[in-house]
Amino acid sequence: MSRKKKRRSKDQSTTELMGIDGITEYSICTKLGDLVFFIIKPTNISVLPDASVSSRIYALLNVVKGQTDVEMLAMNSTESFESNKNYYRSRLESEELPAIRKLLEQDSTHLDRIQVLMASAREFYIMIRLRNEKESEIFPYLARIEKNIKDNGFITRRANEQDIKRMLGVYFEQNVTTERYDNYDGERWVTMDM
Repeated sequence: MSRKKKRRSKDQSTTELMGIDGITEYSICTKLGDLVFFIIKPTNISVLPDASVSSRIYALLNVVKGQTDVEMLAMNSTESFESNKNYYRSRLESEELPAIRKLLEQDSTHLDRIQVLMASAREFYIMIRLRNEKESEIFPYLARIEKNIKDNGFITRRANEQDIKRMLGVYFEQNVTTERYDNYDGERWVTMDM
């Protein structure tokens, strides 16, 4: 990489590096259009009979086929413990003391239990890419999409700015613990004394 490119990427903000021009109250702005997200509440299909699973698939097909620029995203909404479990496995292989081996096994089992309890903690998003819609047409268009999703039996809502920031935090950083995302580091600690 040339010095000029290195310097240019060093001076970019995190959002610029991700290709994001900005985040609004309802979308992510990019050069390829604004991305609007609808959060879909997951259904536990493992407890449904086969006929119900088929009807859920058909309902999702109805949602997707009615839109031209639809993309879907499924993410964990809880922390992954895989790197921790891998660490315990490697330590267990190299550990010679029986008491330490027993503790490592107990820790690994505990992480397995936690992960099983959170296995159904997923977040699903339907993403709509707005390209050349007029400002006055955006909200009625998004309202029709949300109604279509709800009419097909899904519990949904349009993601707001904090939802979008949380989604980006989980997607890029696996950060599922932050409750509020600032626009810049330390924003919540800045006080303006006049």
